[in-house]
Amino acid sequence: MAFSSLPSSFNPLRTALLAVGLCTVFGAAHAQGAGKVYVSSEKDNKIYVFDTRGERTGAIDVCKRPRDMSFSGDGKQILVICGDSNAMGLVDVAGGKLAGTVPLGDSPEMFDLSPDGKTAYVSIEDKNVVAAYDIVSKKPVFEVKTGGEPEGVLVTPDGKTAYVTSEVANVVHVIDLVTKKVAKNIKVGKRPRRFVLAAGGAELWVTNELDATVSVVNTKTHTEKQKIKFEVKGMRAADITPVGMAISPNGKSMWVGLGRANYVAEVAVASKAVKNQILVGKRAWGLGFHPDGKTLYVANGLSDDMTLIDTAYGKAIKTVPAGRVPHTILVSK
Repeated sequence: MAFSSLPSSFNPLRTALLAVGLCTVFGAAHAQGAGKVYVSSEKDNKIYVFDTRGERTGAIDVCKRPRDMSFSGDGKQILVICGDSNAMGLVDVAGGKLAGTVPLGDSPEMFDLSPDGKTAYVSIEDKNVVAAYDIVSKKPVFEVKTGGEPEGVLVTPDGKTAYVTSEVANVVHVIDLVTKKVAKNIKVGKRPRRFVLAAGGAELWVTNELDATVSVVNTKTHTEKQKIKFEVKGMRAADITPVGMAISPNGKSMWVGLGRANYVAEVAVASKAVKNQILVGKRAWGLGFHPDGKTLYVANGLSDDMTLIDTAYGKAIKTVPAGRVPHTILVSK
């Protein structure tokens, strides 16, 4: 197993212990057949399939420019947004094939599902709306006007609210899914992109790509309560562009891809302190966790690869080719 850029000062005993530990983790995962890692490739029009150790095991042809992905409620399908096909691809997981598509509006970006898995809420960039689609009938249901260039979409667990970022307006729209109207706009940082709920749903974390920050929003008051600023030694702030995030399964750490900075940052959810920064590939955006929380998978969009991080040691384990312009990572349980 190859290790990436371990410091020359690393203690030999510590290195040996790390190697044994990682082999044990990966060996156990392999023996149990625990999960697969799916990576959408924008330029190859494929979803690449890996085992949890980062070995490629297959590829699935899909629609054009596949990006955001999610499992269906029953786990039998992968739903994938295809930006250049203006469609959502429906991938049969067992068969490893594209089984159908749902027509969408022009230039779909990101999406989230209703709690029952029947409705997809999709940000449609060219129309400046978030649109709801019935997945079974493949028909549009309704749409809500947003600010310019909507991107991130997150539906609350109770299915009553959707949060949508507007990259142009620098706000998070709070959309009431019952009335189908914007209930509030929350001012955040420059060019907000993606969301993650934290602290048992009490906090909404929002990446702000163009000011190197994450906004932490109180979900009860719908106000920004804190900004977390990222700095990388020797790098200009303009080159630190946070986009993708993933929260650890235990809820204690938020991992943030710093985009063009080529780093991933680990932030303590409770204290909001940056605990660690790990060098990965170029333009680190898409992130996904192994269900046990021990491995984080990072899609590096401009170096066409995926980095595996051991989260306990805070070290990159290996980097593997992942197709041209990998975007989103999805890990099965």
